[in-house]
Amino acid sequence: MGADKPLAVTAGEPAGIGPEICDALAESRFADQIVIIGDASLQSSTLPVIDTPFPAPVTPGKPDSANAQTLLGGLRRAVKGCLDGEFSGLVTAPLSKSVIADAGIPFTGHTEFLAELTGTPQPVMMLVAGDLRVALASTHLPLSAVPAYITAKRLTTVIEVLHRDLRVRFGIENPEITVCGLNPHAGEGGHLGHEDAAVIAPVIEALSQRGMRLHGPLPADTAFTPAAGHKDAVLAMYHDQGLPVLKYAGFGHAVNVTLGLPIVRTSVDHGTAFDIAGSGSADAGSMLAAVELAVTLAGV
Repeated sequence: MGADKPLAVTAGEPAGIGPEICDALAESRFADQIVIIGDASLQSSTLPVIDTPFPAPVTPGKPDSANAQTLLGGLRRAVKGCLDGEFSGLVTAPLSKSVIADAGIPFTGHTEFLAELTGTPQPVMMLVAGDLRVALASTHLPLSAVPAYITAKRLTTVIEVLHRDLRVRFGIENPEITVCGLNPHAGEGGHLGHEDAAVIAPVIEALSQRGMRLHGPLPADTAFTPAAGHKDAVLAMYHDQGLPVLKYAGFGHAVNVTLGLPIVRTSVDHGTAFDIAGSGSADAGSMLAAVELAVTLAGV
């Protein structure tokens, strides 16, 4: 697949700001590289649309779970197009996990759903803001479930995926990665938890012996400081350990990238914004950044 094929852009939750930020792409320099997948009646721009009409009426700010299956159907269409070479990559506008769950459909997020569709055993979520890249060892889990989730086998696979895609997708020949600890002070020598010394450190040591440039486990409260340096990427152990830093640094122009997939996939760094849907005030900055990065990754 090359960047000469158009990008598929799924318009996301129809009652949110997805249709509006997709329309904003018509004024960008990428307008001729985009196909929108969504309900054509909700798009006011001249961009081409693969029409996936919703069965229930759409009211801005008032989502309807009756539209959930159609929303997921649009994602399936986009992924199939990427796998078949019809599209060079996928960019996703935000959706609401709770609305889909209210329809009785088990759903934890785009990342996991796309992994299922593509048969990807271990997807890795990474957000990008300029030269700051923050990947996650776990994604949408309750905090209480994180320690048991981060096994040596899983962490090894996550780091391998991150390292490979930094090389293959981002063109970084020999990436340098900072790995956060799980516990405060990276366990404080075992006084604040055993996972850092028992699980994370041995994985880092083993992969370092294979030639990877890894640093850690570092306390998360210092891993992002200028003294530590964030290297080519920082690997956080859980969602709210790494993403607050990333979003503080780049909210509104950060991009979510799913690593490990056989396709290019980027997304915005924000949610559905039901409170401003239909007002015309949505900021399309992150969507524009997501398209720009997808175009770059598809051409690497």
